[in-house]
Amino acid sequence: PRRSAVSCKLTRNKKIAYALTYIHGIGLTTAKKLIELAEIDSDLRVYDLTTEQAVALRQTIESSDLKLEGDLRRF
Repeated sequence: PRRSAVSCKLTRNKKIAYALTYIHGIGLTTAKKLIELAEIDSDLRVYDLTTEQAVALRQTIESSDLKLEGDLRRF
């Protein structure tokens, strides 16, 4: 579920930090931390992300201990 959340749920015309908040379980503070950990410029918009940056962001989210999407909705 996390892979599809990162690749499909991000609104393309928003700045990356705000787009990440559309994933259930990620707020603005967490989004900013994830972007910093992935070493991505927070002013980038989703459609400006390179493939390498998207992969780095996905790996950062997957390696975090966050409960996202389906994990949260079970409770």
